[in-house]
Amino acid sequence: MALALVVWHTGMGVPRAAAQSAQPQLVSASKASLSTTPQSPIPAPGSKIPPPGSTLYVAKRGDSVPAVAHHFIAQSSYLTSSELAEAIRAANGDVRGTFLKAGQEVVIPGILEAPIVEKSIPLARDFEVRAVYLTGIMAASDRGIKIIRHWREVGGNAVVFDVKDSDGTVNIPYDGPLATGKRPAIRDLPKLTRFLHSQGLHAIARVAIFRDERLVVAHPELAVKSRKTGEPWRENGKLVWTDPSQPRVQEYDIALAKKAAEAGVDEIQFDYVRFPAEGDQKDASFAFQTEHPEWHRADVIADFLKHAYAELHPKGVLLSLDVFGIMAWQRQVDLAHTGQDIVLMAKFCDVLSPMIYPSHFFGMDGIAHPGDAPEHFIGESMARFEKITAGSGVVIRPWLQAFAWRTKTYSPKYIETQVLTAKNKGGIGFLFWNANNDYSKPYTAMPEMRGAKGQYFRGDELPGALRAGLTPSPAAAMAKSH
Repeated sequence: MALALVVWHTGMGVPRAAAQSAQPQLVSASKASLSTTPQSPIPAPGSKIPPPGSTLYVAKRGDSVPAVAHHFIAQSSYLTSSELAEAIRAANGDVRGTFLKAGQEVVIPGILEAPIVEKSIPLARDFEVRAVYLTGIMAASDRGIKIIRHWREVGGNAVVFDVKDSDGTVNIPYDGPLATGKRPAIRDLPKLTRFLHSQGLHAIARVAIFRDERLVVAHPELAVKSRKTGEPWRENGKLVWTDPSQPRVQEYDIALAKKAAEAGVDEIQFDYVRFPAEGDQKDASFAFQTEHPEWHRADVIADFLKHAYAELHPKGVLLSLDVFGIMAWQRQVDLAHTGQDIVLMAKFCDVLSPMIYPSHFFGMDGIAHPGDAPEHFIGESMARFEKITAGSGVVIRPWLQAFAWRTKTYSPKYIETQVLTAKNKGGIGFLFWNANNDYSKPYTAMPEMRGAKGQYFRGDELPGALRAGLTPSPAAAMAKSH
């Protein structure tokens, strides 16, 4: 649908009192203009005068508020089209319902002068992160924004979100080599990062590294090879693994991580930074076995991390690594398959995040229902990780279970037990995982833990108070201004 032209833009700046009344608020974009739309220096007689930081739009027949919001979202400070649509209704008393009248003049608020440029907030590696995980699609949605705000309200100070999913879906704009061209869920990462910063939240971009179905389907030459057939190797019938020793694969993942760092995230988190652990291992063939026959899988992972750390650290971001919880036991079979040598990996990162979900330790330590023994498995895992990384300076920040799988005791108390056990065993901060992004139990547990000063966590916060950030929701802004 072709939208009618913007008529004119105000040339005034935001008055100081107005800016203060709508915090957190971006610097006004009062001079903004759409690149595809000519300006008229003199408004038509009787036209509305748009406030600073907004523009005027003249509706044509068939226009709807959602369509207009969708058209302007990229030029606005709002995160989602529905938020902008709500703001349009709040800014125009004569806009009611869904459709606009032909010729109706509509004020579009929150117009930016220029694309947002956001910088990372440098933090020490032992900053105490208290985070929840969001998929890329969720992070870019209205529901995701509600989760983020609620998490902040109950005492969280960080969010992990997917820049690249474990199926290889890239959620941010990326046009480098091997780009898929798929429309990303997070269309403006600097805008999302600024919103997180405005909420006082540490922004962690998760990048699933070597498990990448999209990449190997599009580029089968980058897959693990089958010794028997010479074709791409499959893990239990699934074509999902790139060859971790392929230089093009490594360069792609590092370039994507740098792209996120340049968009203002504070930490890059690598997941699936390992070799495939299942399937017919004897049939799997990797490039390093020809190029570096003396190497083991752990050498490949360590070499990759050495290069990644050297590229990312100058960007001012932390680098954290997700690792299997079972690696704390240092069983040779696990090391031989995954290549996750914890001692080597600790040299090339700031934080190790073992996935120590109690329910995942089935068949260990003679406990029939490990999901109902969080103290044992989290305590034992943390003690082992602390011991094998002693002297490295790396921080152990565990992933904890925020889901009810294989446990009958999942509850707010279950959450509290995990957090307390991890802290008492040397952990600094924690990350909650729920694949469906349902954090109802942590929401309940957090205020109680926060109230017990210092018992469950220190309570670290980002430097300074809330920074100037994105336009709040219209309802919040109106409430503040009255």
